Amino acid sequence: MKFLGFEHGMGIGGWLTNYKRFNVLPNEKRMDITIGDLEHFDTYITEEDIAYIASLSCDHIRLGFDQIVMEETPYVYRERTFKKIDGFISWCEKYGLNVVLNLHKAIGNYCDIKEDIHLLDDAELQNRFIGLWVEFERRYHDKDAVVFELLNEVTDVEPEKWNSLADRTVSALREKNPARKIIIGSTSWNSPDTLKDLRIYDDPNIIYTFHTYAPFEFTHQMGVLQSVNCYYNRKMPYPGDIERYRHFQSTVMGVENAYAKYDEMGKDFIRDSLQGAVDFVKAHPDKILWAGEFGTIRHIANQYRENWMRDVISVCKENDIPYCVWNYLSTPNDGNRFSLVDDDNRRIVSDNMARIIRGELD
Repeated sequence: MKFLGFEHGMGIGGWLTNYKRFNVLPNEKRMDITIGDLEHFDTYITEEDIAYIASLSCDHIRLGFDQIVMEETPYVYRERTFKKIDGFISWCEKYGLNVVLNLHKAIGNYCDIKEDIHLLDDAELQNRFIGLWVEFERRYHDKDAVVFELLNEVTDVEPEKWNSLADRTVSALREKNPARKIIIGSTSWNSPDTLKDLRIYDDPNIIYTFHTYAPFEFTHQMGVLQSVNCYYNRKMPYPGDIERYRHFQSTVMGVENAYAKYDEMGKDFIRDSLQGAVDFVKAHPDKILWAGEFGTIRHIANQYRENWMRDVISVCKENDIPYCVWNYLSTPNDGNRFSLVDDDNRRIVSDNMARIIRGELD
């Protein structure tokens, strides 16, 4: 099956998600929205950005947003933020772009900080989660080109707990709209390896998704959010000398010979790392699988970023997997900045990267 209109897209973070470093805030302050946050929401992304993304020949945008940005209090929603999303959708319509609305950080499931109460262990948080999506359906019921992605990067939890909440959310949305396209991702931070644990629906409007950042020590090299990369603090090329990666695994991760069968870190590794996605496609040829997020931290040399992006997209295309790259622009507050455009002039890091993103790999 084809995910028409969603074959090569661009993700937007740093606007309504990843706009501050929650991990450095005290627990009691993480759920606050400040005047600086509101000013940021008003100015960070404009119609010019959407027009530029369209000029890169992308066909869709995945917009991440956080639950606290949408909720004033439980079940009471921020009209000011919804107006931002209204405007964003109207810009996308104007420039011929389809939309994925992605709940990037739900209360109880932040992919990069530890929380006291997990979404999947708290009935009231789950009810709020479902209620938020029902509110989105109420507001965008007539927007057929808008797709709902239920949750970004469910953490390492029991798959059936996530299947249960996803199923309840799908049922609530189906009562309102039998045709809404809904995206459901795997656990363990959208790992390709956990796609096999997802509940499969007899519903052509359910799409499945995964993320990939393998090898992590390359894509997140010298990053500041994950302690391992911050500690190792080493630049790595791609394709790369296998000894660099073995050293990382053995001295930092405590894993021996993790990459022993590879002579170098290259497309063979990428293909192997995506085997779970390839297996899913083969097992479910009548379903749509979408690579919803992948990218590299911005301070890697363009040549290596391009090489890695080319290999990931090449493997996706080999298996008829549509995709969306991460990320258009990142704020200084985002600990892992994956910007694909220059922060100052907001233009793509290279013409070659633009060609690769739209699938021109030769």
